[in-house]
Amino acid sequence: MTVIDRTKPYFVHESSYVDEPSEIGEGTKIWHFSHVMANSRIGQKCSIGQNVVISSNVTIGNNVKIQNNVSVYEGVVLEDDVFCGPSMVFTNVTTPRSGTPRNTSADYAETLVKRGASIGANATIVCGHTLGEFAFVGAGSVVTKDVPAYAMVYGNPARIRGYACECGVKLTFADDRAVCSECGREYEKSGETVRRSK
Repeated sequence: MTVIDRTKPYFVHESSYVDEPSEIGEGTKIWHFSHVMANSRIGQKCSIGQNVVISSNVTIGNNVKIQNNVSVYEGVVLEDDVFCGPSMVFTNVTTPRSGTPRNTSADYAETLVKRGASIGANATIVCGHTLGEFAFVGAGSVVTKDVPAYAMVYGNPARIRGYACECGVKLTFADDRAVCSECGREYEKSGETVRRSK
C-alpha cells in the first residue's frame, strides 16, 4: 500500500526516485518506477507517468502531462500545458557515437516544446528543433524540423497536414480565416503561420 507523505506539496510513488537537489511544484504527481534526476525543475500540477526519466537540468512547466515510458533528456524544455504521449521519444545529441561519448551540456542540442503543444504516442522528436505553441504531432511521427504554432504534423518525416485549435479540434480555413467548430476561437493564417485573432 502506498503511503502519501502529507508534508510535501507533491506526490511521489514509493517505487520512484527523486534525486536532490530538484524542484517539484505543488500538486504534481510522480507515478511508479520513475526517476527525477538532480537539478531538474518540474512545475505545479504535472502528471509524470510510470517509468518516466527526467534528466538533470531539465525544465518542465506547469500542468504538463508526461505519459508512461518517456525519457526527457537534458536539453529538452517543456513549457506549460504540454502533453507527451506514451512511449514518445526525445533525442538530445545530433551525432551520437558509443566510442566517442558526447555527454556534456555543450553536446546537447536544445529542443523547445512551447506552451500547449501535444506529442502523440510513439512519436520521435529529433533534437535541436522547436514545436510551436499548440502544435499537434501525430502518433508515430518523426519530427526533423521546427513545427509552427497550431500546426498538425504527422508522418515520417512529419509534414504539416493542417492546423488545430487550442482545444485540439482541426481547423478549416476559408480565405485564410477559421473559426473552431467546438469552442468558437478564431484564427488567421498567412502562409504556414497561424495566429489566434479572437
